[in-house]
Amino acid sequence: MKTRPLIFTGVAAACALPLFAPSAAWARERIILLNEGTWQADNGRVTYFEDGVVVSNQWFRDQNGYKLGDTPNDIIRVNDNLAAISVNWSNIVQFITSDGKAVAATEDVPNNRCLATDGQFVYVTSYGHECAGVNGTYHFGKGFVAKIDVSTFKVTDAVEVGYEPEGIACYNGHLFVANTGGYAFQEGHDYESTVSVIDAATMSVTRTIDTGQINLFGEMSRSGQYLCFGSPGDMYDVEAAVIILDCDAALAGAPDEECFVKLDYAATHSCTAADGTFYAIGSKYSYYSGEYTFNHITIDPRLVMESGGSEGVVESLPGTVADDLAGMEMPYGIYVNPYSGYIYATDAGSFAGAGTLFQWSPDGELLGTHRVYINPGHFLALPDKPIDSIVGITGREDPCASAIYDLSGRRVSSPRPGEIHIRDGRKFITVH
Repeated sequence: MKTRPLIFTGVAAACALPLFAPSAAWARERIILLNEGTWQADNGRVTYFEDGVVVSNQWFRDQNGYKLGDTPNDIIRVNDNLAAISVNWSNIVQFITSDGKAVAATEDVPNNRCLATDGQFVYVTSYGHECAGVNGTYHFGKGFVAKIDVSTFKVTDAVEVGYEPEGIACYNGHLFVANTGGYAFQEGHDYESTVSVIDAATMSVTRTIDTGQINLFGEMSRSGQYLCFGSPGDMYDVEAAVIILDCDAALAGAPDEECFVKLDYAATHSCTAADGTFYAIGSKYSYYSGEYTFNHITIDPRLVMESGGSEGVVESLPGTVADDLAGMEMPYGIYVNPYSGYIYATDAGSFAGAGTLFQWSPDGELLGTHRVYINPGHFLALPDKPIDSIVGITGREDPCASAIYDLSGRRVSSPRPGEIHIRDGRKFITVH
């Protein structure tokens, strides 16, 4: 006889089912990988990787019966059972549950790029000039940041920042947005060199920090109070650079030059390592010479800020990671699983065929390579156990006081008897 585990309201979730995992209830490594596909070809795909095996290279389609869309650009975890994906050329922010099921698609943020969240709202940068929301249509002369309420999946507010904003991070009630001006060559405006600081509650820009480095392109990595993001320069006279920014200094009102340090390396891709440092990989390209030069570095942001950039950078990565990256045709992403410390990177190859996923142990031992899809570059790890038991996650209440969500990822205050809900990454049924 089939039975379903029950958890009574007010009782710890000891006998609840964990979130879906295709082959094992307690998988150690669960990675969602976005494959961008070919721009304007509507062939973006999601790879699901579990415990050394590519379970599927079309996971979103497997779970939902239709395609994800054109050019997925970023993915973040919103809460215990909800993730958000920006699908750039399809002009949607797609929300999925932890088992890959589509919940909603917010269509009101055109040309969306990068994502951040505080658990209640998702914030997304956009190159566009118009945004539809519950308070009407917003019109902007430059780019903007939209605020999406994950209880309704509607845009509730938006604010203008610089031209073509890219990376975004949420810290202490504020958003930090890197502006690129990336359409400068075709839209008649200059490149941007600024970071917009936004009060997330009021969606107002509280200050603008000028880094002096143009074209702040790509995603942001955050480690505590520090941000890491890069610039390819203009590939002519302005070389690529890495920016390390101290959010606390920025919020305290320090002068612009005391809020950041510019490093003479490239950070085409970066991530936060298990020890709080940043791993950055990147290339400098010159149209004059037609040549690429690559670097693979570890950055200690505290030392960088304290020394003004004279200390805190090591031109290496753990184990064989740097050597393995050097052997790639075109490195396209790097990531560290925040729950386990395992290291991942991707090789896009020719940009037109299947890419490759590399996996290393936390100390840099190469564990395997795996064929994935076209232009794989954006990662999200899923925890292998209830989030409260993960080392390093603090400040949560006991299970009875934790937030509760329905199967669509919406937060609920009073679960109704007989319905399935999620708390601390586990499913439960409330009974009378």
